[in-house]
Amino acid sequence: MEFPSFVTGFSDGEACFSVSFSFRKKLKTGIEVRPSFCIAQHKRNLSLLKEVRDYFDCGSIRFSKRDQNYKFEARSIKDLTDKVVPHFRKHKLQSTKKEDFEKFDIICQLISSNHHRSKDYLVQIIELAYQMNESGKRKHTKEKLLKHLSKMKR
Repeated sequence: MEFPSFVTGFSDGEACFSVSFSFRKKLKTGIEVRPSFCIAQHKRNLSLLKEVRDYFDCGSIRFSKRDQNYKFEARSIKDLTDKVVPHFRKHKLQSTKKEDFEKFDIICQLISSNHHRSKDYLVQIIELAYQMNESGKRKHTKEKLLKHLSKMKR
């Protein structure tokens, strides 16, 4: 099996495409958007995470004290749009994670085009992001983010 195909299969089971949001008063919209591609593994698989990081030629690996796992994570929008997203466009996911990836791809395109700085596009990004990883934990509810944007002037 070729390594790119392995990365896709491994990601089907172990990876997460996510988008988080934080309130930032310095931003025009007041909301920061942070997309992320992440794979967490027990320390016995650290060498595998390093191979994945080297394959994508981006991201970093850190140890999480919270769950005692290592995490490979790519967060730079340039790395996501130039390296991670093209990999998964070429080497298709097979699980339901494919649906999360398709939304993630659209969100990354919107951010790369600076549309996340516009209220209307940010609403679209929030709507898409909250359709992903529905069982995941979130710091802010979709309603709280949308309420914040509804108070903004056009």
